[in-house]
Amino acid sequence: MSIIYFDQAASSFPKPNTVANAVAKAINEYGANPGRGGHQLANRASEVIYETRAKLAKLFGEKDPNNVIFCQNATHALNQGIKGFPLEKGDHVISTSYEHNSVRRPLEYLKQEKGIKVTYLKSDINGHISKEDLIGEILPETKLVVTSHGSNLTGAIFPIEMIGSVCKERGISFLVDASQTAGILPIHMEQMNIDMLAFPGHKGLLGPQGTGVLIVNKSVELSPIFHGGTGSHSEQKDQPSERPNRYESGTLNTPGIAGLSAGVDEVVRIGVENIFEHEWELTQYCLEKMNKIDGVTVFGPDSSKKRLAVIPFVIDGTDIQEITMIFDQHYQVALRGGLHCAPLAHETIGTIEAGTIRASFGIYNTKEEIDQFINMIIEIKEGLVG
Repeated sequence: MSIIYFDQAASSFPKPNTVANAVAKAINEYGANPGRGGHQLANRASEVIYETRAKLAKLFGEKDPNNVIFCQNATHALNQGIKGFPLEKGDHVISTSYEHNSVRRPLEYLKQEKGIKVTYLKSDINGHISKEDLIGEILPETKLVVTSHGSNLTGAIFPIEMIGSVCKERGISFLVDASQTAGILPIHMEQMNIDMLAFPGHKGLLGPQGTGVLIVNKSVELSPIFHGGTGSHSEQKDQPSERPNRYESGTLNTPGIAGLSAGVDEVVRIGVENIFEHEWELTQYCLEKMNKIDGVTVFGPDSSKKRLAVIPFVIDGTDIQEITMIFDQHYQVALRGGLHCAPLAHETIGTIEAGTIRASFGIYNTKEEIDQFINMIIEIKEGLVG
């Protein structure tokens, strides 16, 4: 039996063949250090990296490819965006109650180390945040708003266009965590008034792990969180000022970035809107069937509310980890159980004590796989609960 992979919210799998081929080509044909020499192999590596910057800038509505900063992952990108932002003691940051620890922990660190203030704005189960509530939390000291675009726990989609508009009106910088939405929902930084956009390469963009991106609007100046060799201005003792070198100390992951380039090509070929519609169709199909099973509790937005392809659930009266182990070892289904690095979100939906099981779908999943999954849930429930 082949594995049914329903853990797409953690990392997309399988990858397109073109991604694997691009990684192999980078390793086998031009595996030199980009920006660290003038020979043809180093130049070829640099060209591929710049081409990928340009593709990402175009996809997300950024005019200057040099504002595309490559990182190890979205966590790295978010840390650069949050810790590198010019915040001082007494400054105020607004976030939400659905944030991943990659947002929460850097903010809590700055609370302790710098004395900043943080407000976690409450959202309802559908991802709704009212404009009035947001405005009501803004203080004269508010310098930054950080929000997820979509919840990795419930799939709720948050109103980043409204938030961006409010931030622009009040001169507040806006950082969006697009870990669950890059490559799945349309994002245009200029039109949505997003100043910084952080995302991984290995989820919706179908690229390899070890790749992440922070796109930083020219109006935002960050302090780099890493310092070191950048391949330019080596005579200077200080970090160079120009982008992207200022934020990219050390050797970049050229094979990973080459694979990400191929992943972006596949996303563009299929179409972001088509990817979302396929995943939404699978989500509706699965929700309809799961909601008919007695003894299964499903969390998240109302069934009629569009959301990402993420479904958290529990089988009443069973242990979360035991169920995920049964799915994995007996049925060959990859799910994720626990708190999903999002305790704030679990507190918000009332599942902080035990967590949930999470099924998440991608562009290559099918309704036939969901049919098998539903039958497995029924079988497990009858076997363990009766």
